[in-house]
Amino acid sequence: MAASFFSAFKAPSRSGSAWFSVGLASSFPDITESGSTAISQRLPCKSSSVPGCKVFRVSRNDSSSATEVPLDDVQDPELGGLKDQVLVFQYKGKFHAVNNECPHASYPLSNGTPFDIEDFGINLSSGLTCPKHGWSFDLFRGNGDRGNYRLAVWEVQLRPVTSNTAIACTESTSEDDPVEEVWVRRKQRMG
Repeated sequence: MAASFFSAFKAPSRSGSAWFSVGLASSFPDITESGSTAISQRLPCKSSSVPGCKVFRVSRNDSSSATEVPLDDVQDPELGGLKDQVLVFQYKGKFHAVNNECPHASYPLSNGTPFDIEDFGINLSSGLTCPKHGWSFDLFRGNGDRGNYRLAVWEVQLRPVTSNTAIACTESTSEDDPVEEVWVRRKQRMG
């Protein structure tokens, strides 16, 4: 009887919140211009150019079945539209993962522009502006600049990779510069 009492306090399994890989860290170009570069814009990567972000469709029940969505198809209703999409990109050396759907206007944030949130010249945070109405959201907390709209922010981890078989944007592969993979999951709710 004691075992059943304690099992009531065990957190339910959240299979939709498992970590999944979105690619090598070096396969994401680093967006360095504040407020001038759309995330989906193609940026230099070795001898070619690649989009500055990746979008994945992630089932709420099974995040291990995440699939990359071509940027041209993010709003395709046959592919589910913007529901359950995560946008992953690198801005000024930091990786971010947020819902791709603007919480205010249901517009793809992959068309948005990252920017620095500053006060008296001191960089406090980073944000993302939705191009549809110009609303902005903090990339760390999800707070909107107007109203009570909140952008869902995902957790991001960089993990070391043992093999160097994938194509990367950076030329360096020295031991001082380890190859890392970007892993993402839905932010865990406390309580």
